[in-house]
Amino acid sequence: MPVVRIWRRSPGDGAAESGRGDWELEVRPHRAVRTAWAVAVLLVAGFTAGGIWLRHGSTGVNFRLADQFAMIGIGLLGAAAVLLLTRPRVRVGKRGVSVRNILGDTEFPWDYIRGVSFPDRKSWARLELVDDDYVPLMAIRSNDKERAAEALDKLRELGAKYTGNP
Repeated sequence: MPVVRIWRRSPGDGAAESGRGDWELEVRPHRAVRTAWAVAVLLVAGFTAGGIWLRHGSTGVNFRLADQFAMIGIGLLGAAAVLLLTRPRVRVGKRGVSVRNILGDTEFPWDYIRGVSFPDRKSWARLELVDDDYVPLMAIRSNDKERAAEALDKLRELGAKYTGNP
């Protein structure tokens, strides 16, 4: 099954990549993004406070200025890792479905998509492919409740429109 993988965007890609372009639906998670930002801020604040107060105790260990900067750096790296959870996105249009989870984009033409489902007790929806495989849609999360249901309905509606299946 041919799948188009998009790793890098060049400036000359046109309107499809620079804006909404020919995509009719774009879905991003909402609650997960707010939670990720809150956790990232707490990580940076906690590790910065820990780094500042690192040399002010009498634990018997000799901490230096480099250790303080390293502690703050660890907090920044942790926050950056948490902020990767804000990347998921699903775009749907005439060309098919473009899925961006934490790393990389994958575009699936309509010919290779069987449907979309939301399995019981799962955190996010999944795109069902014709070869009995599936791709998680991390942008459509169960904790977004009504937004997730509306996104699935719209995705199914566009799927029926472009595949000709009612």
